[in-house]
Amino acid sequence: MDLRLKGLRTIVMLGTAFIAGVATGPVTALIAMYGGIAFGAQTASDEISDRTDTYWSLALFGDVFERVRLDYVDPVSDKSLIEDALDGMLTGLDPHSGYMNAEEFQEMQAEDAGEFGGVGIEVTLDNGFLRVISAIDGSPAARAGIKAGDLITTLNGKTVQGLALSDLIAHMRGALNSKITLTIKRTGSDQPLQVTMRPEVIHVAVVKQRLEPDKIGYVRLTEFTEKADAALKLSVKSLKQQAGGKLKALVLDLRNNPGGLLDQAVAISSDFVERGEIVSIRARHPEDGQRWDSKGKDIIGGIPLVVLINGGSASSSEIVAAALQDHRRAVLVGARSFGKGSVQTVIPLSNNGALRLTTARYYTPSGRSIQGLGIKPDVPVAETSDEEPQFGPERESDLNHVLENEGGTPDTGAEPRTDLPPIAMEIPSKPPIGFPGVRSIQTRQ
Repeated sequence: MDLRLKGLRTIVMLGTAFIAGVATGPVTALIAMYGGIAFGAQTASDEISDRTDTYWSLALFGDVFERVRLDYVDPVSDKSLIEDALDGMLTGLDPHSGYMNAEEFQEMQAEDAGEFGGVGIEVTLDNGFLRVISAIDGSPAARAGIKAGDLITTLNGKTVQGLALSDLIAHMRGALNSKITLTIKRTGSDQPLQVTMRPEVIHVAVVKQRLEPDKIGYVRLTEFTEKADAALKLSVKSLKQQAGGKLKALVLDLRNNPGGLLDQAVAISSDFVERGEIVSIRARHPEDGQRWDSKGKDIIGGIPLVVLINGGSASSSEIVAAALQDHRRAVLVGARSFGKGSVQTVIPLSNNGALRLTTARYYTPSGRSIQGLGIKPDVPVAETSDEEPQFGPERESDLNHVLENEGGTPDTGAEPRTDLPPIAMEIPSKPPIGFPGVRSIQTRQ
């Protein structure tokens, strides 16, 4: 989720200057000053002691940096060393923080606009490997049969372990029409799978819709790009026309939707909730906390609304699902969602790159934090008739360096529904054997 907060603090300027080699200027003076304190002078506070440790650590970093530059077996550019150090610092915080160079930042902006180059998969690091969150309909990855949950172990015959996430994504994007071969470990299969595909320009179809029998509308939202809310409104308008102005109900499919822009999640929630809170965020600094209320109008006029979710529904998808659940505006059907309850701020940098930093946790209208827990549907329905053993993590709570769940009411969850129609009790918790699962899987990279 991309959120741009005001009043951000510049906290890396000193480190950047030192890394760039300005060790003979102010940084050296500060190290000397606080170093004198460390060697016997009495400290006035723990803060000074902490600062002393920081400056000595920066000196250590500079020493290692210079040693690598001079003595590593092959020449390495200063730029590569610094970018790798920045990426390592950020990815060590949590699964969603990271550094983007100028090219990667430009590609991220293109993704938010709904068009980019690549094979069409969203991935996250999982114990050094790449875990597939989802793959875009019609993309090379989808046509090659890549599925959510797949674990990518090698890229073009070489292990992915040891490479930064940004490097792995860059390799997978590759040049248009170049071949990319992935080795995949998949749940339910004891043998590794090899998949070969070619990158191409991906055009994201944000919304797909169809009119079901009995004038029930179905809308699938693939991700929360800049055009998501406008596309949803057009889709609902089209369904109303097809139903002759008598649409009876709407199904909003958020399965395998990995999220996207926060403002689009708020706007889409406001399309069905006419008043009240949609979401709030709490940051490290209280003054950076914010709350968003609905300013919209129910675009389907209060008719029944069902929202489909599963383990691939994350971030902005969870904001929408939780808001509609807390306001009793929709019935949630499916499986527990991914559980990403954090907010990332994209901070442009002076080199035309950007910092993607986790800056806040978000909370549902009832005060719940779904971080690491996900959203429990009102009507649980499994995607397959038989549970299959998993090779590894499926949700946010399974990832390394995951953010703690704090500050909300996570243990209570949503209040149990007592207003569901009798038919809800008749829905089986598992589909019949052989029943097709989720065929359309989407998102990006």
